[in-house]
Amino acid sequence: MKKLLFIGLIGAFIASCSSRSGHLTGTLGRKIYQPEIPLGMVYVPSGSYIMGENDQDVPFLHQTRAKTVSVQAFYIDQTEITNNEYRQFVDWVRDSMARERIYSGLEEDDEASRYINYQDMYFDEGALEMVEFEPSDRDVNRAQFSLNWDRRFSYDDPDLMPLLADMYYPQPERFYKRREVDTRKLNFKYYWIDLREAAVRGRIEIVHNGVDKDGNEISPEHRDLITPPHPFTEEPQGLDKDLSYFNKKGQSTGLRGHENRQRFIIDEEINVYPDTLVWVRDFTYSFHDPMTNMYFWHPAYDNYPVIGITWVQAKAFSIWRTQLLNSWLTAMGDLFVNDFRLPTEAEWERAARGDLNNSPYPWGGPYIRNQSGCFLGNFKPMRGRYFEDGGFHTVKAYSYNPNGWGLYCMAGNVSEWCETAYDEAMYEFSHDLNTEYRYDAMDWDPPAMKRKVIRGGSWKDVGYYLQTSTRTYEYQDTAKSYVGFRNVATHLGRGGREFSKEGGEEIRSDIQLR
Repeated sequence: MKKLLFIGLIGAFIASCSSRSGHLTGTLGRKIYQPEIPLGMVYVPSGSYIMGENDQDVPFLHQTRAKTVSVQAFYIDQTEITNNEYRQFVDWVRDSMARERIYSGLEEDDEASRYINYQDMYFDEGALEMVEFEPSDRDVNRAQFSLNWDRRFSYDDPDLMPLLADMYYPQPERFYKRREVDTRKLNFKYYWIDLREAAVRGRIEIVHNGVDKDGNEISPEHRDLITPPHPFTEEPQGLDKDLSYFNKKGQSTGLRGHENRQRFIIDEEINVYPDTLVWVRDFTYSFHDPMTNMYFWHPAYDNYPVIGITWVQAKAFSIWRTQLLNSWLTAMGDLFVNDFRLPTEAEWERAARGDLNNSPYPWGGPYIRNQSGCFLGNFKPMRGRYFEDGGFHTVKAYSYNPNGWGLYCMAGNVSEWCETAYDEAMYEFSHDLNTEYRYDAMDWDPPAMKRKVIRGGSWKDVGYYLQTSTRTYEYQDTAKSYVGFRNVATHLGRGGREFSKEGGEEIRSDIQLR
């Protein structure tokens, strides 16, 4: 009797642990996501505002008009990206190059293996079996395993210096025999997915009776995708694989997919070092040699906004920052979050307004001074009295007072790159939901197609450019001494005003009326 009771208890226990109930429960055992504001960012909730001019169009540019738009919740950097923050990116590229050279150059295989995150046993996708790690197969191992960033080394290690010698300027190019890293070799390889290209559908050619009752194709043209080939790759665009299923009545599910999604994974390589010569290049008949020599690398300017960065370099930084965070989250057993990226023009203006509608400046307005007569931003006041606002060139990223969202220097200091391509008529044709216009310029496109929006005005601009609605542009392949950037990331969830109520399972409903 006791044995039967014991068996019954085990059966009840197993039944209670089973996820099979016959009812719709959703996938069980999934993680509960609790959103977290990334370090150094602030949360801007979803909302609508009137985008465009709230004051007279002084230069009569006729490129904006008042337009109500809605923007999804996002996080945005509290300040512009600083020299020291960007230097983390540059140092990462430098150190990854060094680790690659050390791993491939060390004579001892076991010592070299300490520079990669290897496993004693791993699955070989070519052989389709578990294999034992072999230290001597360095090319195979490097393709399989990532670099070991916990393995520390010194650039002054006598044993490693011969392996790292080619990272430095050659002797004839050295200034006073200084052993300095050759910045021309600081190249970053990265990838991004062209979602807009992947989403292209094209028109499907439907041939009458193109398939027989058994689903066999009678006409080879039936359900072909009619889309012009890509102008550069000459490959079919967008959805090019027929995933539809035919039943015996001649009905089709009409689904399509991608034959090879590698077509939309874009690989890039770019030099990441800022153009420090912009201080000299931007100003003819002006003395800026000290800024060129010191601005990026000297600790005195660590907390100043980085400049000399092209739009493409800013995009590469955003991708590196995404991988840096997602790699950490994965290592901690956590979930991916949305990518860091440049803000859309609509997101930037929503953030700059600080939740103040119809105000010309981030602090409100209509004046550019406070009640004590102090200027509220770093710009070019009083016909060139640059230091009247407290800053000669750029100032530290946390200078002046933050706006309503807690963001610093949304007006002045440096102008900021946006993701948006510049077009004078954009306000006329863009959607009012997450307003945006993008164009990936080809190398041979005319200069007008390579313009990207910059916002906020800078230390060398007059007060007009500090207005939240003023838009202008720079070319995506140019760097300037007055253009920087900050990142945004789209919030995962509803995006209400109370961040404490975002995510989690303690609240079953997003909206509760009362």
